[in-house]
Amino acid sequence: MLAVADAVRQGRRSARQLTEEHLAAVAAAEPEVHAFNTVMTDAALAQADDIDRRAAAGEDVGPLAGVPVALKDNICTRGVPTTCSSRILEGWRPQYDATVVVRLRSAGAVVLGKTNLDEFAMGSSTENSAFGPTRNPRDPSRVPGGSSGGSAAAVAAGFAPLALGSDTGGSIRQPAALTGVVGVKPTYGVVSRYGLVAFASSLDQIGPLASSVADAAALLEVVAGHDPADSTSLAEPAPEVTSVLDEGVDGMRVGVVTELMAGVAPDITDRVRQAADALAGAGARVDEASVPAAVHGLSAYYLIAPAEASSNLARYDGVRYGLRVDAPDITAMYTATRSAGFGSEVKRRIMLGTYALSAGYYDAYYGQAQRVRTLIIRSFDAAYAGFDALIAPTTPTTAFALGSKTADPLAMYLSDVCTVPSSLAGHPAMNVPFGPGDDGLPAGVQVLAPARGEAVMFRVAAALEALAPDTPEAGIAPRSHTEVVR
Repeated sequence: MLAVADAVRQGRRSARQLTEEHLAAVAAAEPEVHAFNTVMTDAALAQADDIDRRAAAGEDVGPLAGVPVALKDNICTRGVPTTCSSRILEGWRPQYDATVVVRLRSAGAVVLGKTNLDEFAMGSSTENSAFGPTRNPRDPSRVPGGSSGGSAAAVAAGFAPLALGSDTGGSIRQPAALTGVVGVKPTYGVVSRYGLVAFASSLDQIGPLASSVADAAALLEVVAGHDPADSTSLAEPAPEVTSVLDEGVDGMRVGVVTELMAGVAPDITDRVRQAADALAGAGARVDEASVPAAVHGLSAYYLIAPAEASSNLARYDGVRYGLRVDAPDITAMYTATRSAGFGSEVKRRIMLGTYALSAGYYDAYYGQAQRVRTLIIRSFDAAYAGFDALIAPTTPTTAFALGSKTADPLAMYLSDVCTVPSSLAGHPAMNVPFGPGDDGLPAGVQVLAPARGEAVMFRVAAALEALAPDTPEAGIAPRSHTEVVR
């Protein structure tokens, strides 16, 4: 990807030709995969033409010159439908770009379109979208994971070399693992959330999906860094990660998290053990690590995240923007609009969160979950006193069949059991593909690091990528409701 950007900067490749190639790939296979809600054909070609014109004039067109990027459809894009895959945002076109979109365009990237997701990023399979499910390009009968399943599928299918997703409890890493791509959740506050439609504000974080660790590193350096428009943004520059990718792991201390190996399919644990052995062979000192409070992560997460969602989603009332269902009075209009506009999973989480925040229950549920969150942070801090980085499974299994968990919310929630602890801690974590599982589908290893430890994390990830068995090639798969914007 970086070589392609360099060729565009030097005039040896055309940004328009590159964009047309990827749009052709989308046209050929998108009806089967349904990675996109909106394909921005004319806008993308116009942006590519502008990059070519500026490059020919000798201007610096940026480190991602001409590189196509897909954006999760909960990231605001000026004048383009931003739906969060929900009916309640029907017809809404933001009047501003998210900070990450501004930074992408300044870096010369070409935005191809907006990708499908679980409604308001609530889900683990991208089956909760109001516009239909996304399918896994590796096997069309399987889910791509979620909630950033459209972004992960776009990269896995070759529609775009780079994509942005959002990760609240694993929504970048989990679909990355199931589709066989690299997915990064940065430290909370490293990437601006300005323009990201909120799900759970103390957890949400934008991050890259890419086909390689180096590409993910380059994208992270472009979108990260302090943003005054986001009060939770860390007041420091973007982490430097591309420069450390060749440093290796010799002498590093890497721990395998015992608690996150429990309840995981044998083929996934085998891949994690193989990854540990590979790192040891590369000179790392590898041992078992314990993060005892991690076992409570899922329980705490499914109180904190719905509680914050209940508060954030109160703004969708049919008055200011989006869907409005007329009714005889305002109370009936609120009820009718929210009943028609929200899907079943979003309604479930709003009700759970409202209950957890209600008088008489706040301390017992939301307050207690926040105390557990503090214990998880302390458990990780204790583990990092003895290790530079940790590894664990990213998911309990390889990609599961479409429809196999939709009737059982608890089974679906368990898909995030390996990813939520680091989200609650606010620490960086990423998925690295590490060969196939026993069914031939991609298996992922999760690399975790302490807060602001992206450089260490990427060193381990680059080493794992170099040592990994071959990941299966993408195949393609059936039927989309994609809107093409011209």
